[in-house]
Amino acid sequence: MAAGKVIIGVGGWTFEPWRGPYYPDGLTQKRELEYMGSTMTGVEVNGTFYGSQKPESFRKWHDEVPDDFVFTLKGTRYATNKKVLGEAGDSVNRFVSSGIVELKDKLGPINWQLAATKKFDPDDFEAFLKLLPREHEGRTLRHALETRHESFANGEAVDLARKHGVALITGADAEYQVIADATADFVYLRLQGTSEDQDKGYSDTDLDRWAERIVTYAKGGVPDDLPVRGAAAKETPRNVFAFVISGFKEKNPAAAMALIERVKSRL
Repeated sequence: MAAGKVIIGVGGWTFEPWRGPYYPDGLTQKRELEYMGSTMTGVEVNGTFYGSQKPESFRKWHDEVPDDFVFTLKGTRYATNKKVLGEAGDSVNRFVSSGIVELKDKLGPINWQLAATKKFDPDDFEAFLKLLPREHEGRTLRHALETRHESFANGEAVDLARKHGVALITGADAEYQVIADATADFVYLRLQGTSEDQDKGYSDTDLDRWAERIVTYAKGGVPDDLPVRGAAAKETPRNVFAFVISGFKEKNPAAAMALIERVKSRL
């Protein structure tokens, strides 16, 4: 059966506790992204949530990793922290115009993470979805929304996201409601349950389970053991972006690499 492309990684690449357990002893900090590019297939950049990067930084990142490596970017907090999301147009446009297209084919989806206190308002939610541009300077843009308040776990939110081709991020193993519906031509997962007690962050059983779920998504389905909030999605192969985030961060690279091997053996 045909399957979409699967990208698996972690959040960021600069984290001192990874030096030794993940990064080899003696590796200079300026080569850490290059090393990550040799062991994973993507990374979620959190720094773009807090402040803009220079176009030359995006160009530098692009050049340090293999051709099939992908960067997903956190959209600016100045857009997602607004009381009225529909008024975020200027902030969205400034972010999109900040040089992110310098990542070229290595630019993955933009993760617009809403505040955990932001409740679902269908009119304001759709107003924000309409602000997200489909392209910039000739490059296609993909968008994902991390809606962390429980009020988004409903069919209307799923329908609106699907209408606009925006993925609702499946944030798993955390305190937030899980929305497993596929609402775009790709799926975005954030796995947040790594533990200090497990050598690979997750148990072998949990790693196998997540690998199966990722493959199910890639082949066009939706895992039957995760909660679906809206109408069934059309079955079609989808690219999957899966990042091991938060949890016991020291173990996240080990979990991501273990997932990569498991997924590879199943596709």
